[in-house]
Amino acid sequence: MKKAIFLDRDGVINEVKTERVNFVNHPSQFYFLEGVTEAINNFSHSDFLLFVVTNQGGVGLGYLSHEELHSIHDYMVNEIKNAGGIIQEVSCCVHKPNEGCSCRKPEAGMLLDLASKYDVDLSHSYMIGDRDVDIEAGRKAGCTTILLSDSPSPSYNANYIFPNLLKASEYIVNNK
Repeated sequence: MKKAIFLDRDGVINEVKTERVNFVNHPSQFYFLEGVTEAINNFSHSDFLLFVVTNQGGVGLGYLSHEELHSIHDYMVNEIKNAGGIIQEVSCCVHKPNEGCSCRKPEAGMLLDLASKYDVDLSHSYMIGDRDVDIEAGRKAGCTTILLSDSPSPSYNANYIFPNLLKASEYIVNNK
């Protein structure tokens, strides 16, 4: 079986709710966080598959279309590829918040589906996020969890805490 890194998107890979962007509804609003392409290169050149698992309720709420979301993800994946990294697949829940689906984090549906599709051993995999729903989804799936935060809340109960994705990638790659 394979090992995987599951990454949340907003706040882990790209900026969200900053001076430059409030929500990402178009590729021109997608700004990589510092060190992300280097971190993804670290993961891509290790023995982990790399996935993005993201709640994108803006589609269900009508803020952007499926096509617009795909164009954002195509842009992200292509920019990462141009920088030498590989995203195996992007999985997203486009349901409205509180719709009761099994794919929207904090549920583990996206992780479980990808694990089944790619023969991933979740007990040797990581879920990396910046919010409690990411950590809870990772725990429900049986992954080791990493919270990216400068001032973490103890209620998140992540296995590890790092200030950014680059530091997390260095830890994982050096301790695999």
